[in-house]
Amino acid sequence: MRNIKLIIEYDGKDFNGWQRQPNKLNIQGTIENAITKVTGEEVNLIASGRTDAGVHALGQVANFKTNSTIPIEKIPLAINSSLKKSILIKSAEEVDEKFNSRLSCKKKTYRYIINNSRYGTAIYRNLETHIAYKLDVEKMQQAIKYFEGEHDFKAFKASGTSSKNSVRTIYRAEVMKKEDERIWIELTGSGFLYNMVRIIAGTLVDVGMHKIEPEEVKKILDSKDRKNAGKTLQPQGLYLVKVEYE
Repeated sequence: MRNIKLIIEYDGKDFNGWQRQPNKLNIQGTIENAITKVTGEEVNLIASGRTDAGVHALGQVANFKTNSTIPIEKIPLAINSSLKKSILIKSAEEVDEKFNSRLSCKKKTYRYIINNSRYGTAIYRNLETHIAYKLDVEKMQQAIKYFEGEHDFKAFKASGTSSKNSVRTIYRAEVMKKEDERIWIELTGSGFLYNMVRIIAGTLVDVGMHKIEPEEVKKILDSKDRKNAGKTLQPQGLYLVKVEYE
């Protein structure tokens, strides 16, 4: 049996998240159905992690087991021919049978995109979050550095999250100002709690609006209290950019 690793790009706007669920359009089930059409087999597609409704991916990783003899270089084209245009298999690779997209993952990179222009955009409205108030990017750049390192991110996870261990390591945290009045918030970490990136982004927006000072981020982290952090920003600004395995 072959173990096939896929790299997947998708626009999450029309989907109710990654996870397969009855009577709701989801990314996992849509790709699994396409694979079944190609291979004639029922498969279980394992992702590096679930993305929520409306969240996008530039480099989601997933794997499935198959007895199909389709040449590896033809698999992306074959699956794409049965997929919606909002999902794209970017590459396929045959990997060791022990490889598991979720369990083998070492690092993930997420990006949150804010359109900080006065009026926003009609065309890209489902691919970013519009904030008309002119944000202080330098303050946000100071604040995000407090997230780097190993911390208990209990204050930055959605209430009711089942995950008991909220300690995570952030290897890289950056706020970048782009020429087109967009702001990118990027985080690379060992893993992320439910809504963690969107809550961090919401907290950084509070810093950018001068509602809190950059150094207060450390106090929020230390408090381990969700009520002290910023609001959860909308899903359409969030992208899973890259998943690393070494």
